[in-house]
Amino acid sequence: MGESCIQRKVQCASPTGLHRMAYLEWGNRDNRRVLVCVHGLTRSARDFDFLARDLAPRYRVVCPDVAGRGDSDWLTNPNEYQVPTYVGDMVTLLARLDVETVDWVGTSLGGLVGMALAALPGSPITRLVLNDVGPVVTRASLARIASYVGKWPSLPTMEAAQAYVRSVNAPFGSHSDAEWRFLAEHVVRENPDGSLRMHSDPSISVAFTTEQPDHDTQQWDLYERIQCPTMVLRGEQSDLLTRDTANEMARRGPRASLR
Repeated sequence: MGESCIQRKVQCASPTGLHRMAYLEWGNRDNRRVLVCVHGLTRSARDFDFLARDLAPRYRVVCPDVAGRGDSDWLTNPNEYQVPTYVGDMVTLLARLDVETVDWVGTSLGGLVGMALAALPGSPITRLVLNDVGPVVTRASLARIASYVGKWPSLPTMEAAQAYVRSVNAPFGSHSDAEWRFLAEHVVRENPDGSLRMHSDPSISVAFTTEQPDHDTQQWDLYERIQCPTMVLRGEQSDLLTRDTANEMARRGPRASLR
């Protein structure tokens, strides 16, 4: 990962108890210019390795493993795997970092957490990048994610894990074999028998699938409370963020720039 990257942990609280959230820190700890990068629903902090390494000369880059993922603790109550819990954890993280303001890059779930935090009065977020997510999440994408979140087949080898990651992350677009292997190797853990499992708590599916809507979910009221400069990145084939929603985001609320 490079000499400038260090893993740390911070203790967070939820209504059920305490848990420790792991995060990777890149660059100079004395740099007051801080960038927080938060991953998607079933991913981890390692997704940002290349971005963090490139930006570390300019930023103190902090990449957390959201609770229940990566090297962070699993929550006692699976119903707490929801955005309000994650927002609280991020506020605790910022207190640990001892910073007043941050820039934010959020992919999918990480973008929803960023929107929720950016919409609060006195938000610490000064600039917001939303990667493949917005205030409307389509029913089709929710159904697709629900079909695999918290579930995985037998993964006897890294090759099997890589094939599985390719299948569930097909909407990410085309990647080289080396890139797919990178995406796979950082979201698996070894079982005592040498087989592999996914890194996340299977119970993250509980809150996600308990109330699956039969319609697109909309949070325009939240988005319109965001006041910081905002950029939206949309994948050409994304089913999570439609082109129409992205265009509407450029007209409403913070009037995001589109890429």
